[in-house]
Amino acid sequence: MVSAQVTNLAIILVMMQVSKKIPFDDPDTLFLVRCMYVASNVIILGLYLYVQMKINQKKDMSTIRYVEPAPMGSGEQPKPVTTTVMDYDKGQLRQLFRGQLMGVGMMAVMHLYMKYTNPLLIQSIIPVKSAIESNLVKIHIFGQPATGDLQRPFKAASGFMGQGQVQSDEASVKNAEKNWRGGVKEE
Repeated sequence: MVSAQVTNLAIILVMMQVSKKIPFDDPDTLFLVRCMYVASNVIILGLYLYVQMKINQKKDMSTIRYVEPAPMGSGEQPKPVTTTVMDYDKGQLRQLFRGQLMGVGMMAVMHLYMKYTNPLLIQSIIPVKSAIESNLVKIHIFGQPATGDLQRPFKAASGFMGQGQVQSDEASVKNAEKNWRGGVKEE
């Protein structure tokens, strides 16, 4: 199967070529592209609200234990986390909402302040595709089982030299619980 990054790149390249052919200086065309952008964000909002409703309906109180990596360069110890599936999913959904709001904010600055119109077309497609491909949508809307890549805690994209990976194996969790100070200040 083709990775999401490759398909996103292909969509961007095709849409950049298509956007060259669109007369953005025509007010009617610009209005239609703006409407398409707003509609795509309404679709994403609807997906995320539906996922939130499904999370609240399921009320999965199963316990998850994992080790949250320390921020890079902070010198802190990895933090052990014990939470429920419901709380974990709500936290992940909050991150998805926040990411979408950041995208809308950046697009607003680019379009309204800097007067760029071509990104409106690309940003009407890529975020919807990303929302549909998100783990929570796959689990709660499409009904895929939470196994493999969809097993909680979700695996993040590989960082620099494996940094920032969430670890959920029992040995890592016990080691982090033993070493973590929990915010207690040393005297």
